[in-house]
Amino acid sequence: MTHGTRMDTQTPYLDGDRSWRDTATRYALLPLRVFLGVTFIYAGLDKLTDSAFMKASGAGSVGETMRAVRDSSAIPALVDLSLKSPVGFGYTIAFGELAVGIGTLIGLLARIAALGGALISLSLWLTISWQSDPYYYGNDLAYLMAWLPLVLAGASVFSVDAALRARRRQRAGGYR
Repeated sequence: MTHGTRMDTQTPYLDGDRSWRDTATRYALLPLRVFLGVTFIYAGLDKLTDSAFMKASGAGSVGETMRAVRDSSAIPALVDLSLKSPVGFGYTIAFGELAVGIGTLIGLLARIAALGGALISLSLWLTISWQSDPYYYGNDLAYLMAWLPLVLAGASVFSVDAALRARRRQRAGGYR
């Protein structure tokens, strides 16, 4: 038997001395990271390319959307703040979603990107989807909960963060 492998056929080993459960655990958040990253990139691009959305008023505009939810939101003052400059708010959300999506997808500053995603989802839940009844019809709360494991765990595999960590370890002369 060589180091790093196991000949026991009762327990499948895929990663040296790690069991298949350890390997599955290591990669468990990858599908969530890909889904949230792609979804937020798409959401940001969709807003930026929708000529109706990036307007202060009119059907489908960010301004009209915010005016429609103002009285039913959990925090009307937050909606009032967005209504001071609806177009600026629309661009802020769109570019925020793009930054969060790219950071999450490539795993660059993954915990910070996930925190940004959680904050965007929280703000949308407290404003846009707060009036959903029952609450589980609104998707922003589910997105908020989906971001929390990534805030806690970051991006340990297939990420810029992991590559930078490995590079620092290599330069330090060992593994920690």
